[in-house]
Amino acid sequence: MSFIEKFSLEGKIALVTGASYGIGFAIASAYAEAGATIVFNDINQELVDKGLAAYDELGIKAHGYVCDVTDEAQVQELIKKVEAEVGVIDILVNNAGIIKRIPMIEMSVEDFRKVIDVDLNAPFIMSKAVIPGMIKKGHGKIINICSMMSELGRETVSAYAAAKGGLKMLTRNICSEYGEANIQCNGIGPGYIATPQTAPLREKQADGSRHPFDQFIISKTPAARWGTPEDLQGPAVFLASDASDFVNGHVLYVDGGILAYIGKQP
Repeated sequence: MSFIEKFSLEGKIALVTGASYGIGFAIASAYAEAGATIVFNDINQELVDKGLAAYDELGIKAHGYVCDVTDEAQVQELIKKVEAEVGVIDILVNNAGIIKRIPMIEMSVEDFRKVIDVDLNAPFIMSKAVIPGMIKKGHGKIINICSMMSELGRETVSAYAAAKGGLKMLTRNICSEYGEANIQCNGIGPGYIATPQTAPLREKQADGSRHPFDQFIISKTPAARWGTPEDLQGPAVFLASDASDFVNGHVLYVDGGILAYIGKQP
């Protein structure tokens, strides 16, 4: 195999959770371009149909399924269906996630548990479901979408930071338990990414100035810009490919340098 061929995903089956749009869609699209067969899920049929249409526009034949990734019975059924209809999964990306921005003392236990359930318990459930097939195949790649909040705290995100910190350690533990089975489990920690969800935070103010949060992010980012979903595609392909076979238990932060930077002097 040549050096360049190590980055190919030809013949691989990749399951990306919550990949109807946004970061998951960008990663899955890159995988398709690299040669992988794409499988994705979402929480309801409307989102799955939206995703299928978006992939079709790019000429990608994706396989979409409705599945709640926090429900172990649904996940086990999903994996059985995918293995029967598409094949055994080579690559799992635990992308599905939520955030609730609520001050800690105002956050209900129910809201806290919901974030933990989607952002931490679900990657455990999904990984548990695909690892047996990977062991039988003799290889596998699991990529957890972590966060800068895997390393840092911030106002109003106690549940999210707790979940993403836990996901970093789950990543390391999957590496520890299943590295000998030739399974590599790594994370990607996106910085602040320009998506439709963050668009209101980047809108120009009436006087033409930047939104205060936009100013804050630019001032804290050595790259002096927001990231794009496309910025995550190269790292995601690398971690899914044979080129990363000796990279395990690592979180790759794609953040424009935020975590390396103390910020500008006032």
